Amino acid sequence: MSNAPTSNSNAASAEAARRRTFAVIAHPDAGKSTLTEALALHAHMISEAGAVHGKAGRKSTVSDWMEMEKDRGISIASSALQFEYAPAGYEGEPYMINLVDTPGHADFSEDTYRVLTAVDAAVMLIDAAKGLEPQTLKLFRVCKARGLPIITVINKWDRVGREPLELVDEIVSEIGLQPTPLFWPVGEAGDFRGLARINTDGEAEEYIHFIRTAGGTTIAPEEIYAPEDAAEKEGEAWETAAEEAELLAADGAVHDQESFLHCETSPLIFASAMLNFGVHQILDTLCALAPSPGERLSDEHAVDESTTAMDSFRGVGDEFSGVVFKVQAGMDKNHRDSLAFMRVVSGEFDRGMQVTHAQSGRSFSTKYALTVFGRTRSTVDTAFPGDIVGLVNAGSLAPGDTIYAGRKVQYPPMPQFAPEHFRTLRAKSLGKYKQFRKALEQLESEGVVQILRNDLRGDAAPVMAAVGPMQFEVMQARMLNEYNVETVTEPIPYSVARKTDADSAEDLGRQRGVEIFNRTDGELIALFGDKWRLQFIQKEHPEFTLEPMVADD
Repeated sequence: MSNAPTSNSNAASAEAARRRTFAVIAHPDAGKSTLTEALALHAHMISEAGAVHGKAGRKSTVSDWMEMEKDRGISIASSALQFEYAPAGYEGEPYMINLVDTPGHADFSEDTYRVLTAVDAAVMLIDAAKGLEPQTLKLFRVCKARGLPIITVINKWDRVGREPLELVDEIVSEIGLQPTPLFWPVGEAGDFRGLARINTDGEAEEYIHFIRTAGGTTIAPEEIYAPEDAAEKEGEAWETAAEEAELLAADGAVHDQESFLHCETSPLIFASAMLNFGVHQILDTLCALAPSPGERLSDEHAVDESTTAMDSFRGVGDEFSGVVFKVQAGMDKNHRDSLAFMRVVSGEFDRGMQVTHAQSGRSFSTKYALTVFGRTRSTVDTAFPGDIVGLVNAGSLAPGDTIYAGRKVQYPPMPQFAPEHFRTLRAKSLGKYKQFRKALEQLESEGVVQILRNDLRGDAAPVMAAVGPMQFEVMQARMLNEYNVETVTEPIPYSVARKTDADSAEDLGRQRGVEIFNRTDGELIALFGDKWRLQFIQKEHPEFTLEPMVADD
């Protein structure tokens, strides 16, 4: 059998080369959804950006679709947006941008982690006044572990904030990532006049002056000045920017592509997503520097006697394969369906093609395939590596699952975060039990929470396990809005979870302050009152199997 590339593989490789798939990560309220809309505005996907969400009389951003998101002004669910973009003066075929907006609240870290398995780079958004915050640090570590290159954006430079050199020092000292300025601010925080474009020698070679628009709802016009003209126009503000850039360059903070791809350095841009200042510079940088989709290793643990011929990896030009990173229902009240969000890993996806579910071996048709942003849906006929596709009513798919055509491939499973909060859940009315069970099954399959059961508590009052308590609110809100089931939750006296096995479970369950549960995937889960109780039992009974809930990355 010939291994020569086919026209389809050539097409897939060419399409992959022009794709940039990235996520926006940050601490809550750093401006992720606002930036998402600003990027869409600069790509001419929308004509006017939504204002800050969560304020009376103002529009919510188009990427936020849950009522809770609109009411609270935070992003709870991830959403994906695809658009073409060509930097000014670029003469080739436009880049295809796949932008994934992630949940903003720390309680939804697990959903953000799933998104990070589906992208090739990340934009780390930092509030100019607050600097690095706990959620940013946590997500950076996930990116580092996954080898995702990071572009750093200091946002909200139009507001009073910290000194730019101080923010750079904090990034270096806190996370060991060296920012390399590409666009340095002219004017201190709160007096954002424009950006100095920094060349590879650390010199300010051009001044980009921004002109404000009403409310920042349209693209901000730019005026370009040579350095000598910038010095005359802005005086000390320009001289300060040029000197600071030179100071960083002297300290080695200049862009090197290999260091960037190895997560050692991070191109740095200052911006105001609200005013649309510095936004297209972010897009230009992604197009020029972010990696295109590449090969992905298969799961060595999935190889058995029936799959010994499974490839060790799939290149972008190989036969079609994809990974499901999220399952979501209730996005549109007019469509009582569920969507499995899939990242195309290799080959060409054609709507209606017959694919195989690696985990079950079952075949199914992809007749209904969509691109989705918020509640906006459009049919997708063809997709290539790096693209995000929503498969409708693919009920057998779960986050981490692989689908493929041709030779079998199965990618590594998706680790789950260790839950730290636990509550029982039951229907307020016994007459709603049937709907309660249906809703529970659907929302659990999406990964909204983990569901734990045992004989003592029964099926009517299972235990929800979550990373953060707001997941419980989402669970109850969606049960009510999508299934018309009003629910009641009650706390239980546990705060630590560990995986155990059948040999340990019986004796472990007799210990004071311990309860054993079954998770839907078959795992046995032991809950402990607190970490001190866990440590005591581990010391007294070293024979018990007690493993952390998070799988190795």
